[in-house]
Amino acid sequence: MTAIAPPRVGEAVLDPGGGRQSRPAGLPSTLAGWLFISPALLLFLVFILGPFVAAMALSLFEYDLLTPAEFTGLANFKALVGDELLLKALGNTFVFAFASVVTHLVGGLVLALAVNRGLNRALSYFVRTAVFFPFLISWAAVALLWRYVLDPTFGLVSHYLTRIGIDPPGWFTDPAWALPSIIGIDFWHTIGYTFLIMLAGLQTVPSEMTEAARVDGANAVQSFFFVTLPLMTPTLFFASVITFIGAFQIFDPVQIITSGGPDNSTITAVMYLYRTGFQAFQIGYASAIALVVFAVIMLVTLLQFWGSRKWVHNA
Repeated sequence: MTAIAPPRVGEAVLDPGGGRQSRPAGLPSTLAGWLFISPALLLFLVFILGPFVAAMALSLFEYDLLTPAEFTGLANFKALVGDELLLKALGNTFVFAFASVVTHLVGGLVLALAVNRGLNRALSYFVRTAVFFPFLISWAAVALLWRYVLDPTFGLVSHYLTRIGIDPPGWFTDPAWALPSIIGIDFWHTIGYTFLIMLAGLQTVPSEMTEAARVDGANAVQSFFFVTLPLMTPTLFFASVITFIGAFQIFDPVQIITSGGPDNSTITAVMYLYRTGFQAFQIGYASAIALVVFAVIMLVTLLQFWGSRKWVHNA
């Protein structure tokens, strides 16, 4: 029996009566494709592209939501150059983001190594759950919890430090301690996500590679630095990119715990944007700040991708 090949898209097909029935080339598959991507496309247009275009347009106006917008051209961007508070906010945000990337990569990798090799199965599941559980709690709950724990008067940490003879610092009232305290709280809350990424990366490292290194005489430290770590570089790169993007947009814990204080020592770029847009109602200037934040994140991410060519080893 001779197999009959199905007609290709755009070909004329024979109907049962012997006539030829034409079909528009590519129409069914194209329409189906647009229908499949339409939900994601609609969400992208409404929540990403639309607000981005609106921010670009509003940054060229002076607008306070109450009076008609007045076109000012690049005046908002010129004002950004001499805005010392914006520079302070960007500096704090860079410090926070850099510290967050370093602590998350190191801490997540150490925890993943411990769970992946040094624990039995039951204890491994318990540690995974315990480390990841704080990530499931909302930032509002986490911020309120730690504001209570580190309270200088009746907080648990301050209480036990006093009992052992240590005078607790002003965790959120001392400019020298406020930002490090926020960094520590962020680490506690979000390390579980980085930990799971690192654990997944470790489990993709072929065991044959580490076994071959040990057969050749490498000890555990040498096997880690010369076999495991190079094979983990794609995972480390991915974790560094998403950690920086998330950290540079930090807002919730700072707003709830310190409100940017003391003396603006914890104000971040997104918090300054919020103050400008929703408290001072300078919508045009806030839109310009938003574009600066976007540009910084984009630039740093591109630099990370450019630098990855020198240290990321793709299999």
